[in-house]
Amino acid sequence: MDRLLELLALSSPAELVAVSLAIAYVILAIRQSLWCWPAAAISASIYTVLFFTGRLYMESVLQVFYVIMAGYGYWSWVQGKATVEADEHGRRAQTLAISQLRWQWHAYWGIALLAISLLLGFTLNRYTNADMAYIDTLTTVFSFFATFLVARKVLENWLYWIVIDVVYIGLFWVKGYHATALLFVVYVIMAAIGYWRWRQDFQRNLAYAQPS
Repeated sequence: MDRLLELLALSSPAELVAVSLAIAYVILAIRQSLWCWPAAAISASIYTVLFFTGRLYMESVLQVFYVIMAGYGYWSWVQGKATVEADEHGRRAQTLAISQLRWQWHAYWGIALLAISLLLGFTLNRYTNADMAYIDTLTTVFSFFATFLVARKVLENWLYWIVIDVVYIGLFWVKGYHATALLFVVYVIMAAIGYWRWRQDFQRNLAYAQPS
Protein backbone atom coordinates (compact mmCIF):
# COMPACT_ATOMS: atom_id res chain seq x y z
CA MET A 1 0.00 0.00 0.00
CA ASP A 2 2.84 2.39 0.85
CA ARG A 3 4.43 1.74 -2.53
CA LEU A 4 1.12 2.41 -4.23
CA LEU A 5 0.72 5.71 -2.41
CA GLU A 6 4.25 6.68 -3.41
CA LEU A 7 3.45 6.00 -7.06
CA LEU A 8 0.25 8.03 -6.86
CA ALA A 9 2.17 10.89 -5.28
CA LEU A 10 4.34 10.98 -8.40
CA SER A 11 1.30 11.51 -10.61
CA SER A 12 1.05 14.98 -12.10
CA PRO A 13 -1.74 17.36 -10.96
CA ALA A 14 -3.06 17.33 -14.54
CA GLU A 15 -3.39 13.54 -14.49
CA LEU A 16 -5.19 13.60 -11.14
CA VAL A 17 -7.67 16.20 -12.42
CA ALA A 18 -8.26 14.13 -15.57
CA VAL A 19 -8.82 11.02 -13.45
CA SER A 20 -11.33 12.80 -11.20
CA LEU A 21 -13.33 14.10 -14.17
CA ALA A 22 -13.19 10.70 -15.87
CA ILE A 23 -14.71 9.06 -12.78
CA ALA A 24 -17.38 11.77 -12.69
CA TYR A 25 -18.14 11.03 -16.37
CA VAL A 26 -18.80 7.33 -15.77
CA ILE A 27 -20.91 7.95 -12.66
CA LEU A 28 -23.02 10.49 -14.53
CA ALA A 29 -23.26 8.23 -17.60
CA ILE A 30 -24.57 5.39 -15.43
CA ARG A 31 -27.19 7.80 -14.12
CA GLN A 32 -27.89 8.90 -17.73
CA SER A 33 -27.13 12.53 -16.82
CA LEU A 34 -26.30 14.99 -19.59
CA TRP A 35 -23.53 16.40 -17.38
CA CYS A 36 -21.45 13.31 -18.16
CA TRP A 37 -20.49 14.82 -21.52
CA PRO A 38 -18.90 18.09 -20.27
CA ALA A 39 -16.91 16.07 -17.73
CA ALA A 40 -15.74 13.75 -20.50
CA ALA A 41 -14.72 16.63 -22.76
CA ILE A 42 -12.52 18.32 -20.15
CA SER A 43 -10.93 15.05 -18.99
CA ALA A 44 -10.18 13.99 -22.57
CA SER A 45 -8.63 17.37 -23.38
CA ILE A 46 -6.14 16.94 -20.55
CA TYR A 47 -5.36 13.35 -21.52
CA THR A 48 -4.73 14.38 -25.12
CA VAL A 49 -1.63 16.27 -24.00
CA LEU A 50 -0.52 13.67 -21.44
CA PHE A 51 -0.64 10.74 -23.85
CA PHE A 52 1.00 12.61 -26.70
CA THR A 53 3.86 13.47 -24.35
CA GLY A 54 4.09 9.79 -23.39
CA ARG A 55 4.24 8.73 -27.07
CA LEU A 56 0.93 6.89 -26.91
CA TYR A 57 -0.12 8.49 -30.16
CA MET A 58 -3.24 6.46 -30.81
CA GLU A 59 -4.44 7.13 -27.26
CA SER A 60 -3.87 10.85 -27.87
CA VAL A 61 -5.93 10.68 -31.06
CA LEU A 62 -8.60 8.79 -29.13
CA GLN A 63 -8.85 11.60 -26.59
CA VAL A 64 -9.45 14.13 -29.39
CA PHE A 65 -12.21 11.82 -30.59
CA TYR A 66 -13.65 11.74 -27.06
CA VAL A 67 -13.88 15.53 -27.06
CA ILE A 68 -15.77 15.44 -30.36
CA MET A 69 -17.98 12.58 -29.19
CA ALA A 70 -18.78 14.47 -25.99
CA GLY A 71 -20.41 17.12 -28.15
CA TYR A 72 -22.18 14.49 -30.26
CA GLY A 73 -23.28 12.52 -27.21
CA TYR A 74 -24.78 15.60 -25.59
CA TRP A 75 -26.62 16.46 -28.81
CA SER A 76 -27.78 12.85 -29.29
CA TRP A 77 -29.16 12.54 -25.78
CA VAL A 78 -30.91 15.92 -25.99
CA GLN A 79 -32.45 15.08 -29.37
CA GLY A 80 -33.62 11.75 -27.95
CA LYS A 81 -35.86 13.54 -25.46
CA ALA A 82 -38.69 13.05 -27.92
CA THR A 83 -38.66 9.36 -26.90
CA VAL A 84 -40.75 8.42 -23.88
CA GLU A 85 -39.65 5.66 -21.49
CA ALA A 86 -40.44 4.52 -17.96
CA ASP A 87 -38.33 5.45 -14.97
CA GLU A 88 -37.66 3.30 -11.87
CA HIS A 89 -40.94 4.41 -10.29
CA GLY A 90 -43.02 3.41 -13.28
CA ARG A 91 -43.59 6.97 -14.41
CA ARG A 92 -42.87 8.13 -17.94
CA ALA A 93 -39.76 10.21 -18.58
CA GLN A 94 -38.49 11.84 -21.74
CA THR A 95 -34.98 10.78 -22.71
CA LEU A 96 -33.06 8.84 -25.35
CA ALA A 97 -34.17 5.23 -24.93
CA ILE A 98 -31.65 2.44 -24.24
CA SER A 99 -31.44 -0.03 -27.13
CA GLN A 100 -30.00 -3.51 -27.64
CA LEU A 101 -28.39 -4.95 -30.79
CA ARG A 102 -28.19 -8.53 -32.04
CA TRP A 103 -25.03 -10.57 -31.42
CA GLN A 104 -24.49 -10.98 -35.18
CA TRP A 105 -24.13 -7.21 -35.48
CA HIS A 106 -21.50 -7.17 -32.75
CA ALA A 107 -19.65 -10.15 -34.26
CA TYR A 108 -19.43 -8.46 -37.66
CA TRP A 109 -18.08 -5.23 -36.25
CA GLY A 110 -15.76 -7.05 -33.84
CA ILE A 111 -14.01 -8.86 -36.70
CA ALA A 112 -13.82 -5.71 -38.82
CA LEU A 113 -12.38 -3.63 -35.98
CA LEU A 114 -9.83 -6.31 -35.13
CA ALA A 115 -8.58 -6.28 -38.72
CA ILE A 116 -8.36 -2.48 -38.70
CA SER A 117 -6.48 -2.56 -35.38
CA LEU A 118 -3.88 -5.01 -36.67
CA LEU A 119 -3.30 -2.95 -39.82
CA LEU A 120 -2.92 0.31 -37.93
CA GLY A 121 -0.78 -1.35 -35.28
CA PHE A 122 1.58 -2.70 -37.93
CA THR A 123 1.85 0.74 -39.54
CA LEU A 124 2.62 2.49 -36.26
CA ASN A 125 5.08 -0.18 -35.19
CA ARG A 126 6.96 0.02 -38.48
CA TYR A 127 6.95 3.72 -39.28
CA THR A 128 6.80 5.57 -35.94
CA ASN A 129 8.44 5.45 -32.52
CA ALA A 130 5.13 4.56 -30.85
CA ASP A 131 5.31 2.38 -27.73
CA MET A 132 3.25 -0.81 -27.50
CA ALA A 133 1.75 -0.01 -30.89
CA TYR A 134 -0.53 -3.04 -31.25
CA ILE A 135 -2.11 -2.83 -27.79
CA ASP A 136 -2.35 0.95 -28.06
CA THR A 137 -4.14 0.67 -31.40
CA LEU A 138 -6.44 -2.19 -30.38
CA THR A 139 -7.72 -0.39 -27.30
CA THR A 140 -8.07 2.86 -29.22
CA VAL A 141 -10.08 1.42 -32.10
CA PHE A 142 -12.48 -0.45 -29.84
CA SER A 143 -12.79 2.59 -27.57
CA PHE A 144 -13.88 4.63 -30.62
CA PHE A 145 -16.56 2.04 -31.22
CA ALA A 146 -17.69 1.73 -27.59
CA THR A 147 -17.92 5.52 -27.21
CA PHE A 148 -20.24 5.71 -30.21
CA LEU A 149 -22.41 3.02 -28.58
CA VAL A 150 -22.59 5.10 -25.39
CA ALA A 151 -23.67 8.15 -27.41
CA ARG A 152 -26.43 6.06 -28.98
CA LYS A 153 -27.29 4.44 -25.61
CA VAL A 154 -26.67 0.88 -26.80
CA LEU A 155 -26.78 -1.44 -23.78
CA GLU A 156 -23.80 -3.57 -24.79
CA ASN A 157 -21.38 -0.63 -24.65
CA TRP A 158 -20.67 -1.55 -21.02
CA LEU A 159 -19.55 -5.07 -21.97
CA TYR A 160 -17.04 -3.62 -24.44
CA TRP A 161 -15.76 -1.27 -21.76
CA ILE A 162 -15.19 -4.08 -19.26
CA VAL A 163 -12.82 -5.85 -21.67
CA ILE A 164 -11.16 -2.64 -22.91
CA ASP A 165 -10.59 -1.35 -19.38
CA VAL A 166 -8.93 -4.58 -18.23
CA VAL A 167 -6.39 -4.21 -21.06
CA TYR A 168 -5.91 -0.53 -20.24
CA ILE A 169 -4.96 -1.35 -16.64
CA GLY A 170 -1.85 -3.18 -17.83
CA LEU A 171 -1.01 -0.66 -20.54
CA PHE A 172 -1.11 2.41 -18.31
CA TRP A 173 0.66 0.73 -15.40
CA VAL A 174 3.56 -0.25 -17.65
CA LYS A 175 3.70 3.29 -19.10
CA GLY A 176 3.90 4.82 -15.61
CA TYR A 177 0.42 6.37 -15.51
CA HIS A 178 -0.31 4.71 -12.18
CA ALA A 179 -3.23 6.91 -11.15
CA THR A 180 -4.82 6.29 -14.53
CA ALA A 181 -4.23 2.53 -14.22
CA LEU A 182 -6.07 2.56 -10.88
CA LEU A 183 -8.80 4.62 -12.53
CA PHE A 184 -9.37 1.78 -14.96
CA VAL A 185 -9.65 -0.72 -12.12
CA VAL A 186 -12.52 1.45 -10.89
CA TYR A 187 -13.82 1.64 -14.46
CA VAL A 188 -14.14 -2.15 -14.68
CA ILE A 189 -16.32 -2.19 -11.58
CA MET A 190 -18.34 0.80 -12.73
CA ALA A 191 -18.85 -0.66 -16.20
CA ALA A 192 -20.33 -3.79 -14.60
CA ILE A 193 -22.64 -1.58 -12.51
CA GLY A 194 -23.50 0.47 -15.60
CA TYR A 195 -24.49 -2.64 -17.53
CA TRP A 196 -26.67 -3.84 -14.66
CA ARG A 197 -28.37 -0.45 -14.24
CA TRP A 198 -28.96 0.08 -17.96
CA ARG A 199 -30.24 -3.47 -18.41
CA GLN A 200 -32.74 -2.90 -15.63
CA ASP A 201 -33.97 0.26 -17.37
CA PHE A 202 -34.08 -1.50 -20.74
CA GLN A 203 -36.20 -4.37 -19.38
CA ARG A 204 -38.46 -1.93 -17.51
CA ASN A 205 -39.08 0.01 -20.71
CA LEU A 206 -39.87 -3.20 -22.61
CA ALA A 207 -42.42 -4.14 -19.97
CA TYR A 208 -43.88 -0.62 -20.01
CA ALA A 209 -44.21 -0.67 -23.81
CA GLN A 210 -46.16 -3.94 -23.84
CA PRO A 211 -49.94 -3.55 -23.85
CA SER A 212 -51.59 -4.53 -20.58
